[in-house]
Amino acid sequence: MGTLTNWMIPVALATLLASMAHAQTPPASDTSAELRTLLATPGDPARGKTAFATCQGCHRKNASGRSDGSIPRLTGQHASVVVKQVLDIRAGRRNNPSMLPYVVDPAFTMTQLVDISAYLQALPFEGSIGKGPGTDLARGQQLYERDCAACHGASGQGDAATFNPMIAAQHYRYLVREMIAIRDGSRGNSNADMVKVVKPYSPAEIEAVSDYLSQMAPPKP
Repeated sequence: MGTLTNWMIPVALATLLASMAHAQTPPASDTSAELRTLLATPGDPARGKTAFATCQGCHRKNASGRSDGSIPRLTGQHASVVVKQVLDIRAGRRNNPSMLPYVVDPAFTMTQLVDISAYLQALPFEGSIGKGPGTDLARGQQLYERDCAACHGASGQGDAATFNPMIAAQHYRYLVREMIAIRDGSRGNSNADMVKVVKPYSPAEIEAVSDYLSQMAPPKP
């Protein structure tokens, strides 16, 4: 667990980027209307593929992310989830210093966001997943089925309508990092119900659930 801290952005930089978000983005009160508008706008996956070229340096060409957990897998992710998360980062609700400069760049348009989201949702699964050690999968399955499946689905497929992301076959270290951030309140835009669920989780339980999810097969389209 200690190695996770190596991925953190220095506090001074995080503070600077957060201030950029508040200076360059619309008020938070505008975002729900903006979200509804964007979700009602059809995306063009072909245009999205072209626009995604600027994202490949981090997310990789096939959107498979990075097995060290620094970048999530985005292939097949619900378009609604991608749109909402980007808007939350842009408005300063979700703490993601590494993405913030890109999403507040005036050159990045909301049309591009809708198109990229449509492209990612249609993208087939490729690449390898950074899996956990596989040492406590029974406990991870038990916790997932008890606490997580009602929202994220029995197969980890998520729910586009409720903005619950697909989390099956996600990188183990990314899942661990994000669950800790949700539990400790540092993510910023966490679902209140999920915070309640993971609040009492021990490090071993977070690792077990994340391990179980990383070993899951990616949901079929």
